[in-house]
Amino acid sequence: MLHIIKSYLKFLWNSKNEHGVHSPFVFSLITKCFYDKKKYPEYVVLKKYRDSLLSNKKTIEVTDFGAGSKVFKSNTRAINQIAMNAGISAKRAELLFRITHYFQPENILEIGTSLGLATAALSLGNPKAKIITLEGCPNTLAVAQNQFQDFSLHNVNPIQTEFSTFLTNQQPTTDKRQLIYFDGNHSQKATLDYFEMLLPTINNESVWIFDDIHWSKDMEDAWEIIKNHSKVTVTIDTFQWGIVFFRQEQPKEHFVIRA
Repeated sequence: MLHIIKSYLKFLWNSKNEHGVHSPFVFSLITKCFYDKKKYPEYVVLKKYRDSLLSNKKTIEVTDFGAGSKVFKSNTRAINQIAMNAGISAKRAELLFRITHYFQPENILEIGTSLGLATAALSLGNPKAKIITLEGCPNTLAVAQNQFQDFSLHNVNPIQTEFSTFLTNQQPTTDKRQLIYFDGNHSQKATLDYFEMLLPTINNESVWIFDDIHWSKDMEDAWEIIKNHSKVTVTIDTFQWGIVFFRQEQPKEHFVIRA
């Protein structure tokens, strides 16, 4: 907790809003997407999706998997507690919706479904997108699948798998635009492994979002390595997320933005 507080204070000191940004690409993203105040009707759907989980007191066995499908944690938890503590926040879900709506990626990969709160934002952001979402725990994925059906999120293909196995054997295509949301394993090694595995899939329109980049010193170190990679051009640190672009026409720049 002390690490996160120190990191957040440093973030606030270094962060800017649109007035400190001179890149037309990033300025447009901030003003037309990050700070878009429109009340989208999809926000109502996202709230109903969240509320349905928060009212569900059924308990399930939650299992997390390490490399090679090795179980490293298993416990029984109530669905509403998972949604409250482990899911994306309402504000972040709306921002993820806006990012997806802004870029309109046709191919989306989510690493870490959990109960599908972020998946719903991705799906609603572009209902025509083909979405693959990966989850290691079969029980949380089963809850998410029921939610997808109840809320008619028909463009989502949920897969129960160990992440690295899937990424090694079935890398997503790079057809047209692509968005990847990394929210599956908040460790330095896993984050960098997934980053390297997916690099062959990038194109000029790729948008990658890494969750919890300031969660730990290891995650901050992983973020620094990603920022400095030769194929990465523009990055945006919103504290919760690290957003990565590979646009060849952009000069290499790093932005710290209050979103």
